[in-house]
Amino acid sequence: MKKLLDFVGLPVFAGVIIAVALLFLFPQLRQPSFFQFNSQQQVEQQGPASYSRAVRIAAPGVVNISTSQKRNFRDHPLLNDPLFQQHNNIRNNSPLGSGVVASEDGYILTNYHVIESANEIQVQFFDGSTEYAELVGTDPKSDLAVLKVNKENLKPLQVRRSEEMQIGDVVLAIGNPWGVGQTVSQGIISATDRGLKQLSPYTYFFQTDAAVNPGNSGGAVIDAYGKLVGISTAILNNQNATGISFAIPADYAMYALDDIVQYGYVVRGWLGFGADRLSAAAAASGGLVSNDGIFVTSITPGSPAEQAGLQLGDYITSINDIPLSASNPAPEQATSRLRPGSLINIDFIRQGQAMKTVLQVGLLRPDED
Repeated sequence: MKKLLDFVGLPVFAGVIIAVALLFLFPQLRQPSFFQFNSQQQVEQQGPASYSRAVRIAAPGVVNISTSQKRNFRDHPLLNDPLFQQHNNIRNNSPLGSGVVASEDGYILTNYHVIESANEIQVQFFDGSTEYAELVGTDPKSDLAVLKVNKENLKPLQVRRSEEMQIGDVVLAIGNPWGVGQTVSQGIISATDRGLKQLSPYTYFFQTDAAVNPGNSGGAVIDAYGKLVGISTAILNNQNATGISFAIPADYAMYALDDIVQYGYVVRGWLGFGADRLSAAAAASGGLVSNDGIFVTSITPGSPAEQAGLQLGDYITSINDIPLSASNPAPEQATSRLRPGSLINIDFIRQGQAMKTVLQVGLLRPDED
């Protein structure tokens, strides 16, 4: 037994001596908060318990937009509210919406419907300062507008690629709802790649359940780390619908901004054919496996589609190797970022036979649909 105690006791004694030495050499180890901090750090690594850091990063890049002109708003989902309509004809800096700082040299993105018909546009920044803005250009087809202000030390938001976003990702909407001042609401991405032709046939939308109200238009939708995900654009105009709002993906909005600044309009590819969806029953009666494609209903004479050999009744299943589906059915959206002159592959079915063709993209003129 004595030998056993000697064998065990020596290491224990040595360990106590080492522990005491460490406490003298490193006094911070004597503080309980040291271990509490490490425990808290592990919790934070599992996910953000607060989104305050994201808001601090992004909030300085979101602005409020107003005009000094009497306005009569057109019918728009974000403006179709009886309470808001009471204020439609206010003069002298009536709050209209929000905007996002897109560059350090003063470019600002907002919605077209926010500044439509405005003579003077005033921008209020996070620090409370205001500047009059120049309207650089607009793109009504995607409900986007680009403004320019002369102001230093602007803080543009970092953009996150739309394909990185997934259903269930946390997002925050920052804007100026009802003119009360900058406000933040929280939700998730409810759906991606929403094709809404009544809003725009040329871009997809994120659907979110973050609270969005009149005045949020043109404001930022950010992720949990303060990166710009989208531009708030519309809410579902239905009195029975709650928590359904839509945002233009930020990378598409930046693409549109670059074109507007460089060319004065958004450069879009043009295919030159009209198409429609088939019902599942119609697809089955035609011997098709599914109705995930589009049915060619018209072809413009001399168009890229005619030159590529497409015909009425062709059933297109993919464009540029991107399969068409219920959530991705529109050729305008599938090709809106392709530059004129680029070549795309089209897979289609004609009279039950799978076929392919190569189409050279044309230019959709700004004044054309």
